[in-house]
Amino acid sequence: MKKFTLFVLVQLAVTLTMAQTLVKTDKGQVEGVTEKSGVISFKGIPFAQPPIGDLRWKDPQPANSWTGIRKCDAFGYNPMQKKVFGDMGFRTAGMSEDCLYLNVWVPVKKTKAKMPGLVYFYGGGFVAGDGSERRYDGESMAKRGIITLTVNYRLGAFGFLAHPELTKESPHHTSGNYGLLDQNAALRWVQANIEAFGGDAKRVTIAGESAGSMSVSAQMVSPLSKNLINGAIGESGAMFKPLAPQSLSVAEGNGVKFGEKAGATTLAALRAIPANELLELAAKPGNPSIGFIVDGYFFTKNPSESYSAGEEAKVPLLAGWNSAEIPYQAVMYGSAPTPENYMKQLKMFYADKVGEVAKLYPGTTEAEIIKSATELASDRFIVYATWKWTTAHAETSGKPVYRYVFSKPKPPMSAKMAGATPGLAGGMNKADPAKPAAPKGPEPYAGAPHAFEIEYAMGNLATNDSYAWTPDDYKVSETMETYFANFIKTGNPNGAGLPKWTANTKGSPVSFINLNTTTILEKENAQLKGRYVFLDSQYSK
Repeated sequence: MKKFTLFVLVQLAVTLTMAQTLVKTDKGQVEGVTEKSGVISFKGIPFAQPPIGDLRWKDPQPANSWTGIRKCDAFGYNPMQKKVFGDMGFRTAGMSEDCLYLNVWVPVKKTKAKMPGLVYFYGGGFVAGDGSERRYDGESMAKRGIITLTVNYRLGAFGFLAHPELTKESPHHTSGNYGLLDQNAALRWVQANIEAFGGDAKRVTIAGESAGSMSVSAQMVSPLSKNLINGAIGESGAMFKPLAPQSLSVAEGNGVKFGEKAGATTLAALRAIPANELLELAAKPGNPSIGFIVDGYFFTKNPSESYSAGEEAKVPLLAGWNSAEIPYQAVMYGSAPTPENYMKQLKMFYADKVGEVAKLYPGTTEAEIIKSATELASDRFIVYATWKWTTAHAETSGKPVYRYVFSKPKPPMSAKMAGATPGLAGGMNKADPAKPAAPKGPEPYAGAPHAFEIEYAMGNLATNDSYAWTPDDYKVSETMETYFANFIKTGNPNGAGLPKWTANTKGSPVSFINLNTTTILEKENAQLKGRYVFLDSQYSK
């Protein structure tokens, strides 16, 4: 009898486990995998048809239905791209135009109340990235009761080429922005399916870093997406100058020029080019710019104009940037950080405004120049645009904006990375024994570089073994992830045991949380505000 009872209990446990890992989506059943943590993951779910053949450079089409159970135990293909960033590692079967897949991490136990959702867009300059990168994994967030998704979108020429023939064949009389339309298709998939996973379609937050953060700012103003979200998180990036979209006419002209350089003067000829060959053609130097555009469909106007008019999604926003996005050399152009060289560079950038700039970014000693040049380079690169976004949303949305600066410097690299040096965006540069070592200049400013906050925010430090993480790093990660999780659940990052984070609204004093080993609330001082007001005057011309 006891053996029979044990058998029944085992069978019941197996049945319950299978019930948790089987979900019926609008296109068919999917079967997930139970991770060691107990979180259930569903990898490689198609949310659109493969954009290949005649579907290259078309809006994403609804995925085809399937019969039976689709095993979702492996990531889909990563989008077409060159390897341009040293910090990216994919866990896919390879690269393909057939890349429109998403991944879902679900808490092991469903709650009585529907759970909030997080949709994360990867970074990579709209030319690289994939939802399978470990730093974006949703397992840690899922353990906090959040259904977490990463989604793929088309990149580079595959995702953003505009062309008069594409505009002519489009039912919307437009072209380009296919990568952004892929993100919109994923958001529509979430609305149709998140409840099947135990989620709440009315509590979906979108988030992203760098190009992913720019994507968040874009989805918030697109009439196609702004009603599909209930909260937004941006980490370093927004579609404001100098990162604003180009016009459709300019983009179409660039598409024609690209085709001519590729020896394909018709749309049919462009679509006939094999994917790998097209990737190589697009990577050649001297090609015209291919990027996001004001197309009259996804964007009805420039995003900055939409935010100024209060036409964005009326949702809470949590956004910020890192304290040392890019190093001082981006301003110094290889020159030594001396006062004479620094003033020479400022004159090159700002001519008659050099005196004003020198007060905002002072440089009388080497240490001061390294700090100021880092801040100026970072502001020009991506910080100003993010500041402009948070400022505009606070002024016009009627919703709270929570600003942060992430300042935790990198820890030492791990023993396995002996001989390597830290690189841009959290990556590393491996020494080449065949090449002489480059002359070593002054050390960079000790702040947080671009993209280095991702693992902290998503609770994924342990997935990156390139660094010797310290207890302080895990402390900062716990604080940052808790803030993010609270915001996803309630629209407010505050909670027990956390430093108070004050929201910015229209007319309120500007403040921000400084995330570091000791996390504190700071007020925007006159010099800091002056930097962004000055750059605003330059970019508003």
